[in-house]
Amino acid sequence: MTQTAEKVVPPVLSLVVPMFNESGNLDKLFARLAEVMAEIGETYEIVCVDDGSRDDSVTLALTHRDRDPRIKVVELSRNFGKELALTAGLRHTAGQAVVMIDADLQHPPEVIKDMLAKWRDGFEMVIAVRRDREQESRVKRMAANLFYDLFGRVSEVRLPQGAGDFRLLDRKVVDVLNSMPEHSRFMKGLYAWVGFRQTSIPFDVADRAHGETKFNLFRLYRLAIDGITSFTSLPLKVWTFMGMLVASFALLYGFVFIVKTLILGIDVPGYPSLIVAITFFSGVQLISLGVIGEYLGRVFSEVKNRPLYVVRQAHGCTEDIDKSRG
Repeated sequence: MTQTAEKVVPPVLSLVVPMFNESGNLDKLFARLAEVMAEIGETYEIVCVDDGSRDDSVTLALTHRDRDPRIKVVELSRNFGKELALTAGLRHTAGQAVVMIDADLQHPPEVIKDMLAKWRDGFEMVIAVRRDREQESRVKRMAANLFYDLFGRVSEVRLPQGAGDFRLLDRKVVDVLNSMPEHSRFMKGLYAWVGFRQTSIPFDVADRAHGETKFNLFRLYRLAIDGITSFTSLPLKVWTFMGMLVASFALLYGFVFIVKTLILGIDVPGYPSLIVAITFFSGVQLISLGVIGEYLGRVFSEVKNRPLYVVRQAHGCTEDIDKSRG
């Protein structure tokens, strides 16, 4: 006689919290989330993804899990970056809807209630858009505005100005994202690429509860390069155009030089103009090789087909939906 296993009912909401040295924020985060979710009154789970923290973030998260089994912890074997930490979190969720929220409380948990209301209205993606960036430096604001404008012009998808990872995704959206095997993952671009019914709600970015941001200008620059090269091949086409332009200029200059020689005779050219020309065109060639190298590096990363991330240990989570890819 066989005994039928009791069917496990998935929670309504899964919260994905990427962590990297966030031990100073976790007590306040779990307290705020518990208060908000008690007011909402829906079943939920919290999937914390530790991205190779060097402090006691994992120990503290597991202490909270001992008190509340709805808190689940995925330990990555090292620091893989926020994009892959979010990917790991999505792959370990079981909820009908998933909300991604930072551990530093700059994403106010109270906004989740408004997200759920929009989701119940039929929207499959609810994007929390910051009202302003006044708390950031002027250079960072200018760089962000430049990136959003450039990405919108050259890419096949558009990013909402001020949108980040703080958003709600319906399960069908999560399943599509989980099926994407690409290694160079620019999550904001992937959210926009999948489509579905989307809406946005404004929110005010709060001050960090503890610690400092992990993103410096260099990391943001790398993220911007990853985003642009992942969603458009226009930089490669630009250098094709530049090559044609430079070749046309060279032919025109050669024609002018021949005419000038026939009319005025041979003169003695100056070395400074020659050095400037060589330096300029060498720079153009190096930049074009760099652009090609960016794309070639992504091809190299993809063909190796390594796992996107490595899980050291998972505490209480559902199985990764696709272990063959990470």
